[in-house]
Amino acid sequence: MSIIHTAGSDYEVRTEVYEGPLDLLLDLIVKSELDITRLALAAVTDQYLAHLEAIQQNSAVEVSGFLVIAAKLIQIKSEALLPRPPEREEGEEDPAESLARQLKIYRAVKTTAKWLKNREDQGLQTYIRLAPPPVIEEELDLTGVTVENLVELLQALYRFQEEAASITSVVTIPKVTIKNKIRELLDKLQQKQSFSYRSMLPDQYDRVEAIVLFLAILEMVKQSYATAEQAELFADIYVSASDKTFDNEEIVLALED
Repeated sequence: MSIIHTAGSDYEVRTEVYEGPLDLLLDLIVKSELDITRLALAAVTDQYLAHLEAIQQNSAVEVSGFLVIAAKLIQIKSEALLPRPPEREEGEEDPAESLARQLKIYRAVKTTAKWLKNREDQGLQTYIRLAPPPVIEEELDLTGVTVENLVELLQALYRFQEEAASITSVVTIPKVTIKNKIRELLDKLQQKQSFSYRSMLPDQYDRVEAIVLFLAILEMVKQSYATAEQAELFADIYVSASDKTFDNEEIVLALED
């Protein structure tokens, strides 16, 4: 017994042996030792109609699918009996070619499903790796890094959580530029001589502010306006003043904001 689920419904249709109209058609062709062609479809039409007559007392939902295929088969067989093929409108599809293509796709899917089912029954649910594993030339040294360090870093990355703004409101992104941030950092260094990266982040910072601050520090170090040190991996970055910090010349960026 097979079960057919209709679209948009929990109604179950049970048919004898076959899992639907295409399954019956394919079985008739296979038993007749025919290829899926126009002539094969025409040859098994009578057998198909005989099966349809046997299930005519079944539910309308079950029989409807068989009726659609039966109508196509009758058209195909009637056209095969004509002395010459019928003329079709431009863009009109040949029903025999359409049904044959549909049946070939169904056969391929059914064959694959059967192969997968056999593997499942045999417990063969794993597959060998055909491609060689990737070669990693360098490994990240995580010596001394604890789970607490990783959790702290993850929390720092995702600490900024804003409630979703109303869809009717207009959200504006605050203007944060590298140049303005560098001016702020230089003023801070001239007053305190040093500071840490995290100490310069506001209490409620977002990712843009964190990235701009980091890029500003990199630019200052690159142009010798400051020096930076990090004791270990994932540790805070400490920025210190250099001789150039106290120059009155304004730092020139390679890329303007």
